[in-house]
Amino acid sequence: MASRKLFLGLTAARRLRSRAPVLVPLSALLEASTSTSHVAAATQCSGVGPWGMFLSSRALSSTRQVAQSACDAPAPSAVGYRSILPEDEYHKLADETIQGLLEKLEEYGDSIQMDGFDIDYGNQVLTLRLGELGTYVVNKQAPNRQIWLSSPVSGPSKFDWDASTKGWIYRRTGANLVQLLEKEIGEVCGNSVELS
Repeated sequence: MASRKLFLGLTAARRLRSRAPVLVPLSALLEASTSTSHVAAATQCSGVGPWGMFLSSRALSSTRQVAQSACDAPAPSAVGYRSILPEDEYHKLADETIQGLLEKLEEYGDSIQMDGFDIDYGNQVLTLRLGELGTYVVNKQAPNRQIWLSSPVSGPSKFDWDASTKGWIYRRTGANLVQLLEKEIGEVCGNSVELS
Protein backbone atom coordinates (compact mmCIF):
# COMPACT_ATOMS: atom_id res chain seq x y z
CA MET A 1 0.00 0.00 0.00
CA ALA A 2 2.80 2.43 0.86
CA SER A 3 4.59 1.70 -2.43
CA ARG A 4 1.39 2.49 -4.33
CA LYS A 5 1.07 5.89 -2.56
CA LEU A 6 4.73 6.62 -3.35
CA PHE A 7 4.15 5.73 -7.03
CA LEU A 8 1.05 7.94 -7.24
CA GLY A 9 2.92 10.78 -5.56
CA LEU A 10 5.80 10.54 -8.07
CA THR A 11 3.34 10.43 -10.98
CA ALA A 12 1.54 13.54 -9.68
CA ALA A 13 4.85 15.35 -9.25
CA ARG A 14 5.82 14.53 -12.87
CA ARG A 15 2.49 15.87 -14.11
CA LEU A 16 2.97 19.13 -12.24
CA ARG A 17 6.51 19.55 -13.59
CA SER A 18 5.31 18.92 -17.16
CA ARG A 19 2.70 21.66 -16.77
CA ALA A 20 5.16 24.30 -15.61
CA PRO A 21 4.97 27.41 -17.78
CA VAL A 22 7.67 27.96 -20.38
CA LEU A 23 9.29 31.35 -19.94
CA VAL A 24 11.07 32.77 -22.98
CA PRO A 25 12.95 36.05 -23.31
CA LEU A 26 10.99 38.74 -25.15
CA SER A 27 13.65 38.90 -27.89
CA ALA A 28 13.03 35.22 -28.79
CA LEU A 29 9.30 35.86 -28.95
CA LEU A 30 9.73 38.88 -31.21
CA GLU A 31 12.01 36.92 -33.53
CA ALA A 32 9.49 34.06 -33.61
CA SER A 33 6.57 36.38 -34.32
CA THR A 34 8.16 37.49 -37.59
CA SER A 35 8.38 33.92 -38.90
CA THR A 36 5.99 32.65 -41.54
CA SER A 37 4.36 29.98 -39.42
CA HIS A 38 2.77 29.88 -35.99
CA VAL A 39 4.10 26.31 -35.61
CA ALA A 40 7.60 27.58 -36.32
CA ALA A 41 7.11 30.35 -33.78
CA ALA A 42 5.88 27.91 -31.17
CA THR A 43 8.78 25.56 -31.89
CA GLN A 44 11.29 28.37 -31.59
CA CYS A 45 9.81 29.54 -28.28
CA SER A 46 9.61 26.17 -26.63
CA GLY A 47 12.37 24.21 -28.29
CA VAL A 48 10.23 21.06 -28.15
CA GLY A 49 8.86 20.97 -31.70
CA PRO A 50 5.26 21.12 -32.89
CA TRP A 51 4.22 17.76 -31.40
CA GLY A 52 5.75 18.67 -28.07
CA MET A 53 3.76 21.89 -28.05
CA PHE A 54 0.60 19.98 -28.95
CA LEU A 55 1.11 17.28 -26.33
CA SER A 56 1.97 19.75 -23.57
CA SER A 57 -0.87 22.07 -24.53
CA ARG A 58 -2.97 23.50 -21.74
CA ALA A 59 -6.04 22.81 -23.88
CA LEU A 60 -5.57 19.10 -23.17
CA SER A 61 -5.48 19.65 -19.43
CA SER A 62 -8.42 19.76 -17.05
CA THR A 63 -6.51 21.84 -14.52
CA ARG A 64 -6.52 25.60 -14.40
CA GLN A 65 -3.55 27.39 -15.91
CA VAL A 66 -1.61 29.31 -13.31
CA ALA A 67 0.68 31.45 -15.46
CA GLN A 68 0.65 32.34 -19.13
CA SER A 69 3.85 31.63 -21.02
CA ALA A 70 5.36 34.06 -23.49
CA CYS A 71 4.54 31.66 -26.34
CA ASP A 72 0.82 31.94 -25.54
CA ALA A 73 0.76 35.48 -26.93
CA PRO A 74 -2.29 36.10 -29.12
CA ALA A 75 -2.00 35.65 -32.88
CA PRO A 76 -2.03 38.71 -35.11
CA SER A 77 -5.45 40.29 -35.36
CA ALA A 78 -7.62 39.82 -38.42
CA VAL A 79 -7.30 42.21 -41.33
CA GLY A 80 -9.31 45.37 -40.79
CA TYR A 81 -11.32 45.44 -44.02
CA ARG A 82 -12.76 48.84 -43.11
CA SER A 83 -9.32 50.37 -43.54
CA ILE A 84 -8.74 48.61 -46.86
CA LEU A 85 -12.04 49.23 -48.66
CA PRO A 86 -14.10 52.28 -47.67
CA GLU A 87 -17.74 51.48 -46.97
CA ASP A 88 -19.17 53.61 -49.78
CA GLU A 89 -16.81 52.01 -52.31
CA TYR A 90 -17.68 48.55 -50.98
CA HIS A 91 -21.43 49.19 -51.44
CA LYS A 92 -20.86 50.55 -54.95
CA LEU A 93 -18.77 47.52 -56.01
CA ALA A 94 -21.00 44.94 -54.33
CA ASP A 95 -24.22 46.48 -55.70
CA GLU A 96 -22.78 46.64 -59.23
CA THR A 97 -21.74 42.99 -59.01
CA ILE A 98 -25.04 41.71 -57.63
CA GLN A 99 -27.12 43.81 -60.05
CA GLY A 100 -24.98 42.55 -62.95
CA LEU A 101 -25.52 38.96 -61.81
CA LEU A 102 -29.26 39.57 -61.50
CA GLU A 103 -29.57 40.92 -65.05
CA LYS A 104 -27.42 38.17 -66.63
CA LEU A 105 -29.18 35.39 -64.70
CA GLU A 106 -32.62 36.71 -65.71
CA GLU A 107 -31.50 36.62 -69.38
CA TYR A 108 -30.07 33.13 -68.86
CA GLY A 109 -33.31 31.89 -67.26
CA ASP A 110 -35.35 33.20 -70.22
CA SER A 111 -33.04 31.49 -72.71
CA ILE A 112 -33.02 27.98 -71.17
CA GLN A 113 -36.72 27.63 -70.22
CA MET A 114 -36.01 25.42 -67.20
CA ASP A 115 -38.74 24.24 -64.81
CA GLY A 116 -38.23 25.64 -61.32
CA PHE A 117 -35.84 28.40 -62.45
CA ASP A 118 -36.58 31.47 -60.36
CA ILE A 119 -34.49 34.48 -59.47
CA ASP A 120 -35.30 36.98 -56.74
CA TYR A 121 -33.53 40.01 -55.31
CA GLY A 122 -34.59 41.72 -52.10
CA ASN A 123 -33.00 43.04 -48.91
CA GLN A 124 -29.55 42.86 -50.54
CA VAL A 125 -29.96 39.10 -51.10
CA LEU A 126 -29.94 37.49 -54.56
CA THR A 127 -31.62 34.07 -54.58
CA LEU A 128 -31.42 31.76 -57.60
CA ARG A 129 -33.65 28.68 -57.41
CA LEU A 130 -32.97 25.88 -59.87
CA GLY A 131 -35.86 23.62 -58.88
CA GLU A 132 -34.66 20.23 -57.68
CA LEU A 133 -31.07 21.10 -58.65
CA GLY A 134 -30.61 23.44 -55.68
CA THR A 135 -30.58 27.08 -54.64
CA TYR A 136 -27.83 29.70 -54.83
CA VAL A 137 -27.81 32.65 -52.44
CA VAL A 138 -25.56 35.69 -52.94
CA ASN A 139 -25.62 38.44 -50.32
CA LYS A 140 -23.65 41.41 -49.06
CA GLN A 141 -21.88 41.35 -45.70
CA ALA A 142 -21.12 45.02 -45.15
CA PRO A 143 -19.37 44.72 -41.73
CA ASN A 144 -16.77 42.39 -43.32
CA ARG A 145 -16.74 44.14 -46.73
CA GLN A 146 -17.52 40.76 -48.33
CA ILE A 147 -19.99 39.06 -50.61
CA TRP A 148 -21.13 35.68 -49.35
CA LEU A 149 -22.22 32.81 -51.56
CA SER A 150 -24.17 29.73 -50.58
CA SER A 151 -23.91 27.11 -53.31
CA PRO A 152 -25.53 23.66 -53.60
CA VAL A 153 -22.31 22.51 -55.30
CA SER A 154 -19.39 24.13 -53.45
CA GLY A 155 -21.07 25.15 -50.19
CA PRO A 156 -20.55 28.50 -48.42
CA SER A 157 -17.85 30.94 -49.54
CA LYS A 158 -16.83 34.46 -48.51
CA PHE A 159 -15.48 36.71 -51.25
CA ASP A 160 -13.27 39.78 -50.71
CA TRP A 161 -12.71 42.54 -53.27
CA ASP A 162 -9.34 42.21 -54.98
CA ALA A 163 -8.30 45.49 -56.61
CA SER A 164 -5.54 43.87 -58.67
CA THR A 165 -7.98 41.52 -60.47
CA LYS A 166 -10.97 43.86 -60.10
CA GLY A 167 -13.10 40.98 -58.86
CA TRP A 168 -14.46 39.24 -55.78
CA ILE A 169 -12.03 36.52 -54.74
CA TYR A 170 -12.44 33.64 -52.26
CA ARG A 171 -9.11 33.86 -50.41
CA ARG A 172 -9.08 30.21 -49.37
CA THR A 173 -9.14 28.85 -52.95
CA GLY A 174 -8.43 31.91 -55.09
CA ALA A 175 -11.74 31.42 -56.93
CA ASN A 176 -13.42 34.40 -58.60
CA LEU A 177 -17.13 34.80 -57.69
CA VAL A 178 -18.41 35.37 -61.23
CA GLN A 179 -16.25 32.63 -62.77
CA LEU A 180 -17.26 30.16 -60.06
CA LEU A 181 -20.96 30.88 -60.66
CA GLU A 182 -20.51 30.55 -64.44
CA LYS A 183 -18.83 27.18 -64.03
CA GLU A 184 -21.23 25.73 -61.45
CA ILE A 185 -24.51 26.98 -62.94
CA GLY A 186 -23.40 25.90 -66.42
CA GLU A 187 -22.62 22.39 -65.16
CA VAL A 188 -25.77 22.08 -63.04
CA CYS A 189 -28.13 23.36 -65.76
CA GLY A 190 -26.31 21.73 -68.67
CA ASN A 191 -26.04 25.03 -70.60
CA SER A 192 -23.08 27.42 -70.45
CA VAL A 193 -23.73 30.86 -68.99
CA GLU A 194 -21.78 34.11 -69.29
CA LEU A 195 -22.17 36.38 -66.26
CA SER A 196 -19.31 38.84 -66.83
